[in-house]
Amino acid sequence: MHTYNDKTYKKEELKNINDIDKLTENKDFYYWFDIKGLADPSIFETLYSKLNISRLVLEDITSSYQRPKLDEYDNDKYVFAVSRHLYLSDENDLCNEQISFILTAKCLITFQENYEDCFDPVRKRLEVGKGNIRIGGSSYLMYAIMDVIVDNYFTLLNYWGEELDAIEDRLFDNPDKRIMYDTQGIKRSLIMIRKVAWPERDKLNDILRSDSELISDVTKTYIKDAYDHCIQIIDFIESLKEIASANIDMNLSIISNRMNEIMKVLTIISSIFIPLTFIAGIYGMNFSREDPVTGKVMTENMPELYQPHGYIYVWVVMVVIAIIQVIYFWRRGWFK
Repeated sequence: MHTYNDKTYKKEELKNINDIDKLTENKDFYYWFDIKGLADPSIFETLYSKLNISRLVLEDITSSYQRPKLDEYDNDKYVFAVSRHLYLSDENDLCNEQISFILTAKCLITFQENYEDCFDPVRKRLEVGKGNIRIGGSSYLMYAIMDVIVDNYFTLLNYWGEELDAIEDRLFDNPDKRIMYDTQGIKRSLIMIRKVAWPERDKLNDILRSDSELISDVTKTYIKDAYDHCIQIIDFIESLKEIASANIDMNLSIISNRMNEIMKVLTIISSIFIPLTFIAGIYGMNFSREDPVTGKVMTENMPELYQPHGYIYVWVVMVVIAIIQVIYFWRRGWFK
């Protein structure tokens, strides 16, 4: 629990929030309840009974697959919002965590599905007390958290941009089959963050257009900046997707060119040995020059089979043919 105003700030850990209505009775302060984990059902019963939070809202909090959105309830009694926190695990897998907000006039309640924390920059700003963090109200605190979440998308995109640059270097230095898998993995991550960034932008736009008194004009001024960041993120995602697709196409082109080079070498070798095989095939027929029974000379059969030094002559002819072909292919530039 964080209790603060323009002059003071206090942080304490609560075991339960059964007395949340009493904890927030002092109207001179703003309150932030940072709840981690959704396994305790008593928390939601307390919110329902003490703050009259709709059960539909509580169900959306526990259903951790919600898209970023903004809903207003009970004539500005409270506002419910959802954001998606993206981060990389220790195995560099992209994790997608839901962050839920319940905003009232003096209180902000946040719910984190897991214990992967992204709120430290906001806590430090509260402790130091610079800027509008303590005087902007609960709606400004909600903006500050959303802004941290959005800015973290830039960190992920910069990381993937560097990875794509490294993959491009590998394409020219030492291409291998892992390049395709690595690039496709990054592309899947970009698609995931795009699915989050678009509704996040729409949610921020809904906040700008909201008439709720719980969201101050000062907060809306800063929300415009976060909205612009979302647009930049979407453009950044599209640029990285194009680079990833270009890397995949380049990898396929390199593989195709390499295959063409291999086929060219094999074709040259085949072209050299085809005439030699033809000559060897002719002399492999071994038709007799003379009938062994009658002694009759077979005039149409091969006379060269009994030629002195014929074996040497054939080898000379075959070598000369191979050399002539190699010279011809070389002059045509087929060996380059």
